[in-house]
Amino acid sequence: MMQAINPVGPTPGTPSTANNGAANSQATDAFGLSFDALLRIVLTQLTYQDPLKPMDNFQFVSQLAQFSQIQQGQQLIDGMNTLVAAQTTGQAAGLLGKRVDFQTRQGTLSGEVVAVAFANGAATLTIETAQGLTISDLPMASVSQIREAN
Repeated sequence: MMQAINPVGPTPGTPSTANNGAANSQATDAFGLSFDALLRIVLTQLTYQDPLKPMDNFQFVSQLAQFSQIQQGQQLIDGMNTLVAAQTTGQAAGLLGKRVDFQTRQGTLSGEVVAVAFANGAATLTIETAQGLTISDLPMASVSQIREAN
């Protein structure tokens, strides 16, 4: 008699993987499956394996180690992304009150950074020039020189 195999997904009464942290969401984005789903696949494999030809212990442990490495790699990536975002925030905030030179289509202009905005992980500057112009949404990459304001 054949048993029906349910697709891998949340089962009633089990906690949702949505609350298990950023590492699980990164793994879901990268592989289309959450870490919990990958573990369910291993458990399903064990449940339906041929008892006369069980999985080699070395293969099983190797698969579990690979899943653990995937999760740790995703956690490392999340930590690095957080670190880069914090560093970018600090660099952008450090430009407040500084005089900067920046490139435009008309050439190089100079002005004082009066505001910093953050959107989608990127910092943009608002600069007031000596001529009274206010330039908004200037990417930090456009800055060519930084110096103390007079």
